[in-house]
Amino acid sequence: MSYDLEQENKEILARYKDLISNTYRTLDEENNKLIRKAFDIALDAHKDQRRKTGEPYIYHPIAVAKIVATEIGLGATSIACALLHDVVEDSDYTYEDLKKIFGEKIANIVNGLTKISIMNHQNISVQSENYRKLLLTLSEDFRVILIKIADRLHNMRTLESMAPDKQKKIASETVYIYAPMAHRLGLYNIKSELEDLSLKYNNPDIYTEITEKLELAKENRERYIEEFKTEVSERLHEEGLNFKIKGRAKAISSIYRKMLKQGVSFEEVYDNYAIRIIYRSDAKNEKFLAWKIYSIVTDVYHSNPSRMRDWITQPRSTGYESLHLTVLGPDKKWIEVQIRSERMDEIAEKGVAAHYKYKEGYKQSSDDRNFENWVTEIREVLEQQQDLSTSELLDNIKLNLYSKEVFVFTPKGEIKILPTNATALDFAFSVHSDLGMKCLGAKINGKLVPISYVLQNGDQVDILSSQNQKPKSDWLEFVVTSKAKSKIKSYLNSQKNQLVEDGKEILQRKLRHAKINFNDDEVNKLQKFFNLKSSQELFLKFQSNELDASSLRKYIESKNVFNNLLSRFRKSPSKNTAYIEPKEQNLDMIVFGKDEEKLNYTYAKCCTVIPGDKIFGFITISDGIKVHSDNCPNAINLRAQYDYRVIPAKWVNAESFKNRIKIEIEGLDRMGMINDITTVISGAMGMDMKSMSIESNDGIFTGNINLEVKNKSQLEQTFKKLKDINGVSKVRRL
Repeated sequence: MSYDLEQENKEILARYKDLISNTYRTLDEENNKLIRKAFDIALDAHKDQRRKTGEPYIYHPIAVAKIVATEIGLGATSIACALLHDVVEDSDYTYEDLKKIFGEKIANIVNGLTKISIMNHQNISVQSENYRKLLLTLSEDFRVILIKIADRLHNMRTLESMAPDKQKKIASETVYIYAPMAHRLGLYNIKSELEDLSLKYNNPDIYTEITEKLELAKENRERYIEEFKTEVSERLHEEGLNFKIKGRAKAISSIYRKMLKQGVSFEEVYDNYAIRIIYRSDAKNEKFLAWKIYSIVTDVYHSNPSRMRDWITQPRSTGYESLHLTVLGPDKKWIEVQIRSERMDEIAEKGVAAHYKYKEGYKQSSDDRNFENWVTEIREVLEQQQDLSTSELLDNIKLNLYSKEVFVFTPKGEIKILPTNATALDFAFSVHSDLGMKCLGAKINGKLVPISYVLQNGDQVDILSSQNQKPKSDWLEFVVTSKAKSKIKSYLNSQKNQLVEDGKEILQRKLRHAKINFNDDEVNKLQKFFNLKSSQELFLKFQSNELDASSLRKYIESKNVFNNLLSRFRKSPSKNTAYIEPKEQNLDMIVFGKDEEKLNYTYAKCCTVIPGDKIFGFITISDGIKVHSDNCPNAINLRAQYDYRVIPAKWVNAESFKNRIKIEIEGLDRMGMINDITTVISGAMGMDMKSMSIESNDGIFTGNINLEVKNKSQLEQTFKKLKDINGVSKVRRL
């Protein structure tokens, strides 16, 4: 393919000028020179490289640098690192080269952004190891993850050129780790966009449906917002306030989550857009003006006190500050209103980066310390849990990414912020690791409680300890913070190290006898085969003889099957692929891979599939191919961590298929309702209803029904007929 190099060079220069047009006013000459030098190096490094779309690769680092500068609000060092983020990985430039040219700080950040070398996908998820490396660098410089999030955002914005299976893999990784990380760093706009784009590729039908319905409702939404602004603006102007009012639709992914959680259609989600009032204020009057605006809004419109959220008196641990209220606006429709200053708004948009920008001139709250504590926790978890698999490590760290918070007090009146459902023991560990290790109980508001007591907002917590107390394994059943979990596990692990070493030697001997190499890869496979949480648990079971030679023989037999399947689907498509005779007659309903092969499989228990559902196959270590729905709760995790074991699948001859599914139905309780429901299911639709349970409370009934379904079309027709029953408000598949 031929390219117009002259035109491309003009476009590269135009994009670079667009980048610096956003920075030259705020950066001095030295910083602008740094950005120019980084651009020149990046341009040289990527001069012969192109993206999948065919466009020059340099477009990508320029775009990432622009996101870093304008959407996150970082400075010259970060912009330079964004321009250089792929230089070491994709060119002849080395870490040492960058260190000589730019100094150690920039070289270290770029090194943190550089992916690890390609590994054998059979051994471990490369992307998971990238996360570990990112988190290690995050504990030293949080700009690493901010730039990496910007990199991922641009990749998601330009994902159209990728193959569908690659799109789903990247989208699953994004929603699995990058969106939660953006949330924790306060990048709420970026978090929402990452989730929306992930939904676009993981569930395109739903994404398109919600997008189209939001567009259709746009005119009514804008009219509603204008009516709201007219009513409120007049009162705010009378008070001499400098403000602006904006309206926006809620994120597509947020609307979809509400539809799933509430079991409702798009039309039944009542708060799919929000209004934001942003005011100008100095530091002294900032809180006073927020409450003044709150008073004016609630004078004009009736509010719902139960939905009031005060994030100004006590900001979130991300630094987020705002008043959230829900009012009965024009047309008697409920709408969320957010009240925040210009400073608060920038922090809400740009997260922790903007928060540090505003340190001077504003009274410090505990949120600086909260972020630093969170980074410290990550460092401790990484240091103390090196024996965990990366996926388990990520799960521990993700515990606190999305969690809501509870605010409690020390005996001296100092505020501590912990995740919802945190216990007295979590509190003890948050004060000091030694206090957690020796915790006996606590006094909550003067009353003696056990260490498993779940903290409530406003509790005053006084920890009781003893030098004789030692951590116990059952503590892990109720603590929720990653710090508490990692400290307890670290102690328990140190106690069983000798037993672990003994078990390791036993396993080495048995594998040597079976002529199998003992290495990390093999241990990882054994651990998954026996459904164990860690390699230590594996060694302990061999030490205690819970696992023995016969157990190992079963593993070796399944290992041969797994390797055959995996190698089969990692090869290039072949026209002469052998046919494997299914064990059961109904197994010819699904085919796998590009060659549409008929293979043995079973249905995954975590999701109930029926013909018409989008599906994929997953090669398990010990149980052959499992068929999952694209909407399976585990689908994102499987694609993100084990993409090399995911194979395309589709329905073929499924006329004789029947599978049992569960549906939930809700509505107004009345005489004859159960009869109407059974008439639709058994009569009109001719379906076999296996069980029904109905509960009624204050005139509202909720029911769970188990039915045998042939396909998705039959289920959708059933839902339509059930929703037509007088009094039925919701029907959804569980």
